[in-house]
Amino acid sequence: MNHILVVDDEAEIRSSLEEILREEGYGVAGAGSAEDAMTLLRDAPYDVILLDIWLPGRDGLETLAEISQWPLEKRPEVVMISGHGTIETAVKATKLGAYDFLEKPLSLERTLIVVKNAVEARRLRAENVEFKRQFSAASVLTGESVPLKALRQQIRLMAPTNGRVLIYGESGTGKELIARSIHAESLRRDRVFVELNCAAIPEAHIEAELFGVRHGVQPGAPAEQRTLDQRGTLERADGGTLYLDEVGDMSLKTQAKVLSALDDQMFTPVGGTQPLRVDVRLIASTNKNLEEEIAKGNFREDLFYRLNVVPFFVPPLRERKQDIPPLVREFLAEFGRQYGRPRVEITEDALDALGRYHWPGNVRELKNLIERVLILNPRVVRIERKHLPPLTHKTGARAAQEFTSLQQARDAYEREYIQKKIEEARNNISHAAELLGLERSHLYRKMKALGIAVRE
Repeated sequence: MNHILVVDDEAEIRSSLEEILREEGYGVAGAGSAEDAMTLLRDAPYDVILLDIWLPGRDGLETLAEISQWPLEKRPEVVMISGHGTIETAVKATKLGAYDFLEKPLSLERTLIVVKNAVEARRLRAENVEFKRQFSAASVLTGESVPLKALRQQIRLMAPTNGRVLIYGESGTGKELIARSIHAESLRRDRVFVELNCAAIPEAHIEAELFGVRHGVQPGAPAEQRTLDQRGTLERADGGTLYLDEVGDMSLKTQAKVLSALDDQMFTPVGGTQPLRVDVRLIASTNKNLEEEIAKGNFREDLFYRLNVVPFFVPPLRERKQDIPPLVREFLAEFGRQYGRPRVEITEDALDALGRYHWPGNVRELKNLIERVLILNPRVVRIERKHLPPLTHKTGARAAQEFTSLQQARDAYEREYIQKKIEEARNNISHAAELLGLERSHLYRKMKALGIAVRE
């Protein structure tokens, strides 16, 4: 239920508004002065305040000025009411942050519409504040290793610029997190962050995803046909940041169009005739060696130099094992909250076992492992070494010695390699089959034989 506070020194108007709003399903309280209103606001949150300008003692504009200084997440929407309104008063109220201005005698229909819209505006604002809080939390780089400290320093230096960034790193190292961190510390932090995974989208669809689609519907066509137009990621990212994940997987044809769009920040949607201009800060990432791809003829050299203005390298987890303990504790806290177990701990012996593993899947593999351990041990509040999967107890030559046959070792390697490629393809089995050079049906048979769960 949404809560409305009616502040008016005329008891008849106040009572009438309270009754009407209650009939509409709102929780309503009333106050005859600014002082009484502030007392009620300190005791309980309200979504919308209907605030009369002319009040005994402190007037409504003074009260509005005070409320406008409150933190966004606690601030209600304020609708000003006046029987002697002027344009000057309305402008002043708007500048102080009023949502709208109602003149007496009040129109019932307009009042209800304004209140409804103000409630919705308050909800959207609260969601936006929460989204930014979560986005900021999701942009924190966890760890104190030397490579990670260097990354943080690099982000602080170049995030406030508009320089294009190319992030290198193996799959699962956290390239997306680096991109989000750059955006969170940039001058565009209050604008959108739009991601496009170039590896997960079929070749036939990537241009439409990137540039959008215009179907050229003629004037007078049915409304349902007009909704077929699709805004691409470039258009949606206007004013903010566009993150192209696994940019090395784009076709040469798409690369040429991206190059053109980067040069003048203009592009034409697929099927469109009118070019669109955008203001986008571009961040790209890849798990490939693009210079090798250029030599093979798979990547345009001119696009590489456009993207590689500020290169970032995210080291694999095996090269920064000092970060494993804080990462583990972060994942335990995250999944503990998710599964209603906020106080799960881990022993030093278990952390030591995790530290000796070589982590081919990097941070993503570690995160998945921690979630799996919590799911499989629903009553455990202290993770010990015995709770960890056998894989984490093996490293290098020692792991190979524990296989009882060559076939077992070959199956283990093949299982790990296929799982890694499936992760690269974001669980898109068709794309994983392409990466492996297999037919989709052949990959399914392999997965079934090796005991790999199918998730799409």
